[in-house]
Amino acid sequence: MLTQEQQIFEQIKKSKKILITFKRTWNGDAVASALALYLFLKKLDKEVDIMAEKFDQGRIYSFLPGYGQIQHEINNLRKFIISLDITNAQVGQVRYEQDENALNFIISPKEGFFTSDDITSRTGGFNYDLIFTLDTPDLEALGKIYDNDTEFFYKTPIINIDHQSGNEEYGQVNKIELTAVATAEIVFTLLAEYSRDAIDEDIATCLLAGIISKTRSFKTQNITPTALSTASQLISMGARREEIVNRLYRSRPLSVLKLWGRVLARLTSDLDNQLVWSILTRMDFDKTEAGEDDLSEVVDELIVNIPEAKVIVLIYEPLMPEAAPSRTEEGEPEFMPAAGTDSGPGVSAKALIYSIKNINSLNLVKEYNPVGTKSVAVIKLDKNATEAEADIIKTIKDKLAKLPL
Repeated sequence: MLTQEQQIFEQIKKSKKILITFKRTWNGDAVASALALYLFLKKLDKEVDIMAEKFDQGRIYSFLPGYGQIQHEINNLRKFIISLDITNAQVGQVRYEQDENALNFIISPKEGFFTSDDITSRTGGFNYDLIFTLDTPDLEALGKIYDNDTEFFYKTPIINIDHQSGNEEYGQVNKIELTAVATAEIVFTLLAEYSRDAIDEDIATCLLAGIISKTRSFKTQNITPTALSTASQLISMGARREEIVNRLYRSRPLSVLKLWGRVLARLTSDLDNQLVWSILTRMDFDKTEAGEDDLSEVVDELIVNIPEAKVIVLIYEPLMPEAAPSRTEEGEPEFMPAAGTDSGPGVSAKALIYSIKNINSLNLVKEYNPVGTKSVAVIKLDKNATEAEADIIKTIKDKLAKLPL
C-alpha cells in the first residue's frame, strides 16, 4: 500500500497540468509554501500555475522567489467544443465573423451540404487535472478562486496540505500534521523525502520564510525542536535568512512606529493580561500618516510582546473614505475583506478582535454581526471609539469569564 507521500507524487507524475492555490487572506506561510511547491514542480518539468485572489497586503512577500508568477483568476478553465458531423459532406472552407453578441462560424462544404442535425456541442474537460491547496482550512477560504468555479474543485482531485486543526479535510489526499508549526515545515519534509537535491536556494528561502512568518521569527510559544531543525537544514541549503527577517521584521515604516506608539499610550489590560485592548481615533491615523492596513503590523507586535494575551482588541475610527481593513487568518492577523466592513453612514468605529486558537473571535462578538475568521473578527458600530470601548470590552469580558482560559 502506498504511503501518503507516495500517493501525492504518483498524482504529480500522472498530472499534465497542476494548479496551486491558497486562501484569499494571504499570510507568509501560505504564500511561501505555495511558491516553494511551485518552484519545486517546475524543476520536475511539470506544467504548473499558482493562483490566489488578489490581496493588496500580500505585497510584503514580493521579495520571495516566484512571487511574480502568482495569478489572481483562473482563465480559460475549460473549452467549449462545437462538433460537425462530416459523414455526408466534406469541409471546403471554415471562417468566422462576429455579429454583435453572436459568433458565427461559416462552413463551406466541398460537396453536399450540412444541416443543423450535423452540429453538436459539449464542454471539454478542465485545463487542470490536479489541485494543491496550501494552509487553507476549507474551500470557501479560497474566495473568488473557488466561488467562480465550484464545479472545477468538486471534479478535480485535490491534495490538501495544512497544519491547522480546523482544516475540514476536503481533499482526496489530506496531509494534515497538527504537530507542525507551519505548513512550510510539512512541505519541506514532503519535498526532501522525494528529492532533497532538488531543493535549491530559492526553494529553501521560501520554506524558511514560511516558518519565520508563522513563528514571528521564532518568538511564538509553539516552537518545536523539529521546526528549529527544519530551519537549520534550510539555512544550510542556502535559505537567505537575513533577507527574510529584514523584509518581514526590520523594515517597519515610520508611520507604523508612530501608530504603534499611540496604541501603547492607551494600552489597557484585564484578566491578568489575558485581555488587552487599545483605541485609536481618526486623528491618530492623520497625525501618524498611517492607514488601517498598518494595524496588522501593530497587532503582530502586541502578540509578540505580550505572550500571555489571549484576546487582543483594537477599537478604532476608520479613515473615510479610504478602503476598509484587509483580511485575517489564523496565526497571522491581517485584516478583513472590504465586503461588508467599509466605512459609511452610521459607521463611526470598528473593532478588530484577535484571539488565540482555542477562542473563537466571532463568538466573542456575535451580537455585533462580525465578519472574519475564528482567529480574527471585525465589527462596525455607530459610536465613536471611546463610546464603543466600554460596550465591546464588557461584552468580551463576560464571554471570557465563562471560558476555561
